[in-house]
Amino acid sequence: MSTSQRLERLHHRMEEEKLDAFFVTSPENRLYLSGFTGSAGYLYITPTSTVLATDFRYTEQAGLQAPGYEILRITGNLDWFKGLIADSGAKRIGFEGTDVNVTMHAALVKALKDLETKHKLLPTVNLIDQIRAVKEPEELEVLEHAIWIADTAMEQVSDRIQPGMTEKQVAWQMELAMRELGADSISFDTIVAAGTNGARPHHRAGDYIIQKGDPIVIDMGAKYNGYCSDMTRTFVIGEADQKFRKVYDTVLAAQETASATAQAGMTGSEVDGLARKVIDDAGYGEHFGHSLGHGIGLAVHEFPRIGPNSPGPIENGMVFSVEPGIYLTGWGGVRIEDLVVMENGKPRVLNKAHKRDVIPI
Repeated sequence: MSTSQRLERLHHRMEEEKLDAFFVTSPENRLYLSGFTGSAGYLYITPTSTVLATDFRYTEQAGLQAPGYEILRITGNLDWFKGLIADSGAKRIGFEGTDVNVTMHAALVKALKDLETKHKLLPTVNLIDQIRAVKEPEELEVLEHAIWIADTAMEQVSDRIQPGMTEKQVAWQMELAMRELGADSISFDTIVAAGTNGARPHHRAGDYIIQKGDPIVIDMGAKYNGYCSDMTRTFVIGEADQKFRKVYDTVLAAQETASATAQAGMTGSEVDGLARKVIDDAGYGEHFGHSLGHGIGLAVHEFPRIGPNSPGPIENGMVFSVEPGIYLTGWGGVRIEDLVVMENGKPRVLNKAHKRDVIPI
């Protein structure tokens, strides 16, 4: 879908919300609607005009990447905002309520104070984010390449993990492999949680020395052409005991059940419940404390939401994670995560990396 088609979808939502203009501040939405990859700038969109406001560092880049936009060179303050509003004649201006902070909102209000006509700044919640939730074929192609990078790095590095390595060393090897495979960057700080550290879902890789028989949770992702991947694998180096196999098999069953039986039209809560029931029935329900998944794309966490309190429906074209986990204080944890795309009413699993529970040494 071209930028113009994305703008048409936004125009339709603006009409539904009775907005004369929309002010875009978040980097992901700026990129999605304009193609501009610079780190600073704003979009001002009306039904008949599009303006990309940025500073002198990016004006040439903006002209190349966003040819359909008028490029407005700005300085650090928001005095220019008043001129945009006055020239467009807009009275009801929507903005991203979850991105604009109190200080910026006050500056926007101050910039409009001296205008002769009255204007309303109206916060919206996830208006563009909901449009982004359904991925276009071109987006999916880029996402699948980002996923391939992470999958391949996992395959290459996991077999080389040995007792005596630290969590930081494993994380660096994963990140290095992703870079060498063509990643622009990592999607987020790589999680390597070995032994009892695995009981903390977002443990930061540290100096802990991996021991034979430790459960190891690795959560990682690559960013490629602006799009993120995200995957988690758990395994033991050497030998797995009976407890690990029970916990691992429960998480794997929950993950595969949700990936196989989710359907388009279900709510995020219903999809979450497919996996949660498996873990509940195994007696580990209180040890699965986070949501089953999240959407992914230009941001590593975006729409749709897949959790106990997620009423939104899952539609064809949405890409999201399926990542149940069990976390036992004093022992460790198991999490297994794949990304899936809803196609023809059912999920297609995008990750291909192994799900072995043991890496032999």
